[in-house]
Amino acid sequence: MDTERDLVRRVLSGDDAAWSALVREYAPLVWSVARRHRLSRADAADASQNTWIAVALRLPTLRRPDRLAGWIATTARRECLKIHADRGREIPAEWLDAPEPTDGDPEPAVLRSVRDRMLWQAFASLPGRCRHLLGLLAQAPELTYPQLGRALGINVNSVGQTRGRCLALLRRRLAMLDIREESAG
Repeated sequence: MDTERDLVRRVLSGDDAAWSALVREYAPLVWSVARRHRLSRADAADASQNTWIAVALRLPTLRRPDRLAGWIATTARRECLKIHADRGREIPAEWLDAPEPTDGDPEPAVLRSVRDRMLWQAFASLPGRCRHLLGLLAQAPELTYPQLGRALGINVNSVGQTRGRCLALLRRRLAMLDIREESAG
C-alpha cells in the first residue's frame, strides 16, 4: 500500500481508486471506534457513514497526512459522540408505554402510569447533557466514569459532580410536580 501521504495526495487529486483504497484500509478502524462507543449496529453504521462524509469534506484541510489513521479515528470518535448526544435527547417509546402487571386492582397501575408520565415529563425538561448522562447511567450502569466522560465529552473528574447536579435538578423538577422520592421507586 502507498504511504499515507501518497494516498492522501492521490485522493485529493481525484483518484477514485485511491479513495476506495483509503476506505478499504481504514473502514475496520472506523467501525471499531464506533463499536467501542457502545453504539448499536445501526448507530455504528450511521457513525461510520458520517465519518466518511466528514473525511471526504475535510481531507483537504489535513495538515499532517502522515497521521491519517489518527485523524480518521478522531473524526470517528467525534461522530460517535454526536450520535450519543442526539440519543440523549430521545426518550425511547418503550419506556413510556411499558405495560404494568396488575393483580386485578387497576388503581396501582393507573397511579404508576400517572407517576411515570410525570417522571418522564420532568426528565424531558432537563438540559440535554443531564438527559444524556442520566440516560447512560440508567441504560448502562456498568459504565465507568472515564467511559462516561468520553461519551459526554467532559473531564472524568467532572462526571461525579455533573451526575450529582443532574440528579438534584431532577429531584427539584419532580418536587415541582409533587412527586416524592418514596413514590418514585
